[in-house]
Amino acid sequence: MALPHAQSGQIVSVRPLGARLLETTTAAILKAGQLEVMRVVLDAGKSMKEHQTPGEATVLCIEGVVEFLSEDGTQQLQPGDFVHLAPRALRSLRALEPASLLVTLCLKPAS
Repeated sequence: MALPHAQSGQIVSVRPLGARLLETTTAAILKAGQLEVMRVVLDAGKSMKEHQTPGEATVLCIEGVVEFLSEDGTQQLQPGDFVHLAPRALRSLRALEPASLLVTLCLKPAS
């Protein structure tokens, strides 16, 4: 059964999971007309394969350390680090330690 998405005006916590990190899975927080927000949870060594989205995207590291691969090379995201991605920018993620990230996707490219 799918979890309900946040409703307009509803407060949703994206605080670090701490001790609950290893028992939490990736989940969508919101999916609306042009916007999707999800908490991505990756165990150490796990990855999100190379992909792209039609619209812009952002990635905020909430906790843990993640290797971020893009067309510009490899960087590390640590808690509090934020990256913006242009439409159709290729990227992948690999957790160097258990991590959670807030990912925001614009579902429709700017016209």
